[in-house]
Amino acid sequence: MKNAFVSLFTMATLGMALSFNAFAKEYQTADQQLQAATTPTDAIERLKAGNARFVAGENFDRDYPAQAELTSEDGQYPWAVVLSCLDSRSTPEKVFDQGIGDLFVGRVAGNVVSDNMLGSFEFATRVAGAKAIVVMGHTACGAVKGACDGVELGNLTTLLGEIMPAVDGITTEPGTDRSSANAEFVHKVTKLNAQMQVNEILRRSDVIREMVEAGDLVVVPAIHDLSTGEVTFY
Repeated sequence: MKNAFVSLFTMATLGMALSFNAFAKEYQTADQQLQAATTPTDAIERLKAGNARFVAGENFDRDYPAQAELTSEDGQYPWAVVLSCLDSRSTPEKVFDQGIGDLFVGRVAGNVVSDNMLGSFEFATRVAGAKAIVVMGHTACGAVKGACDGVELGNLTTLLGEIMPAVDGITTEPGTDRSSANAEFVHKVTKLNAQMQVNEILRRSDVIREMVEAGDLVVVPAIHDLSTGEVTFY
């Protein structure tokens, strides 16, 4: 009877240990093995799961100093890239609940593509091994509002011009308010802009397009809702 109890206790303890190790795996910084095993679909699902934790207030309690030390010694193996807006309220590492070394992040007002961004993304994917690129806009985007209103201000004028194709791409009934005062119109422009930036990445980068065609990479748009924290992929 005693031996049976010990056996059951050992099995239960082992089960708990295995369960803990599987759970703890999610806390660790991405390493070469994890990155290599990640598919484009896995990368998107991992981002969705992280965002669900963020929305629920259940972010993992990571040891960031330890992750920083680890990546400084062993190198970086991020499995996804996020192009997001400069907005201080829309930070990819936070809204996707990821640690140091998990994501490459490019940030610019209006989440627009440039040659420098494209070169960075080509490095992040073809050279460094990331499996997904997410172009993430967000609700109430100031850059989108500025484009809708035709704002002109130094170099910002040129940047907002990159969003104008999305503004012009939204058709409305005659007399509809197409300014930043129309929240529905701004949201439609924001979504279309993210999709157009995805199209621009694929159009302007042979490297990235070839990886997508080979099934080694996905490039998708998404919108971050500032009020709820939820990120919607589409």
